This record gives sequence, structure tokens and C-alpha cells, in this order.
Amino acid sequence: MKIVFFGTPDYVMPILTSLHKKFVTGPGKSPIVAVVTQSPKPIGRKQILSYSPVDKWAHDHRIPTYYQSSEIVKNEVDADIGVCAAFGEIIPEFVIGHLKFGILNIHPSLLPEYRGASPITYAIKDGKKETGVTTILMDDKVDHGKIISQFKEEIKPDDTTETLRARLFERSAKVLLEFIEPYLKGKITPKVQDEGKATYTKKLLKEDGFINLTGSDPVVVNNFIRAMQPWPIAWTYLPNEKRVKLLKSHLYEGKLIIDEVQLEGKTPVSYKQFKAAYGFELGLS
Repeated sequence: MKIVFFGTPDYVMPILTSLHKKFVTGPGKSPIVAVVTQSPKPIGRKQILSYSPVDKWAHDHRIPTYYQSSEIVKNEVDADIGVCAAFGEIIPEFVIGHLKFGILNIHPSLLPEYRGASPITYAIKDGKKETGVTTILMDDKVDHGKIISQFKEEIKPDDTTETLRARLFERSAKVLLEFIEPYLKGKITPKVQDEGKATYTKKLLKEDGFINLTGSDPVVVNNFIRAMQPWPIAWTYLPNEKRVKLLKSHLYEGKLIIDEVQLEGKTPVSYKQFKAAYGFELGLS
């Protein structure tokens, strides 16, 4: 089996490493024949290039790395199938068609619900009790392709986007190994999504983390704070118009308890420390 892996962040690494371990045939003979990931970006004052976890893994395993999906076609990469997880860009149809069995896209929602860039964040923010992961056969529309596999996962009361995402992709790696060979052998019939049930999400910006605490429902606020971790992080304004990040919270007997905050330009502190130092009270009154 020859696989092209499309992905970028650290949380997709369980999928990449599981494919490698499952189908490796010997030293230096990975089933991953190429990876496509986001290009390195300059970080910090010294603008040092930072490479994605997928990029670093490929370098360590001496696997060709590309920064644009079209390079797979340009360089005539010989592969059977593509696996995509949080790549970060739309893959053109001619690239999909270059691979004999297409590209399997691993999307962390119960499609057609929550198509788009931020499905886990929306699920937590909306107070959902469960979500899941859907693997589709990628087509030329965003998260629109036929369903190959789908599983459900409970959203725990203390889950953040970060913790739930890690759990979903860990489980996705195991599920993928169960169905990828049956799919290649034609034993799985892809299922068309119900367009009438489609909902959508968008890429989150820093400003999307704002919440007005005054008069807000404690459950809604707590869900919002959890959903905005690790990005863009929930924040609000203080009476002096400074911003304060709301890092952690929980509910106790129906009331919102803020656990940890961070005033702009400062380090994170407990809410108790914050109140003692600055004299501000954050509340829903």
C-alpha cells in the first residue's frame, strides 16, 4: 500500500504514525511515500522557521515533503490513496483524481453536521452531548463527499476543544486501520450525505473569543470558555476596558465558577489571585 498523507498539526500524528507502523514492510520501507503539509513559518523575534510536526516526522523518516498538494501531480508521485487530516487547505480535484482510490478525509464531526474548519469548537459551544468523526471520500466540495466510516464519541462535561480533539484523533487512527484495507478491496459502499441536514462552521479569529458576561447564562458561558481552548481563547472586557482571558471555568450548583484568568500582557493566575491583585469581580449579574 502506497499512501500520501495530507496533514499539519500535532494532533493528527497518531493517524500518520499508525499508518506507518501498520503497513511498514521493512527498514526504510514506509507505506507513506510522501506527505503534504503547511510550509514552515517564521516564529518569534528572530523569525526562526518552525516546521510542522508532520514535516518533522517525514524528515526523520526520509520521506519526501511537499507544501502544496499540486506538487503530488507535478512530481508524479506514485501512490494508491491519500489520507487527509487537518491539512489546512482545499485540495484541487485534479490532485484527488491523481490517486487511484482518491483521498480519505478524516473530519471530526458527525457529517453532514458541522462541516468546515471548527467542528469540535462548535459542538462544545452549542452544548452537544456527543460528536464523532466521519471519514469521507473527498470530492471538490468542502466536507461533502460520500461517507466511508463514522463513529460517535461522548463530549465530557470538562472537555475543551483541545482534550476532545486529541481523543477523537487518537480513536480515528485505530478506526482507520480497521476499514482502510476493506475499502481498498471494494468491500465498503460509500454513503451519500443528507444535504438537508448539513450545518456549517467557520475558521475562528481572535475576535470570535469575545463574550459579554453580563446577563449571560452560566451554562452558555462555561461551554464557550471550554470551546475556545486552545484557540482563540475566551476573553472579555474589564471595567477599565482592558482585556482579560478566561482560561478555565466550571459549573457548581448551576453557578459559573471562573478558575483561571490572564490579564493582557500578564501571566495566567487563579481567579482568587486576580481578584486580590486587581480588585475586579467578573460576574453574570
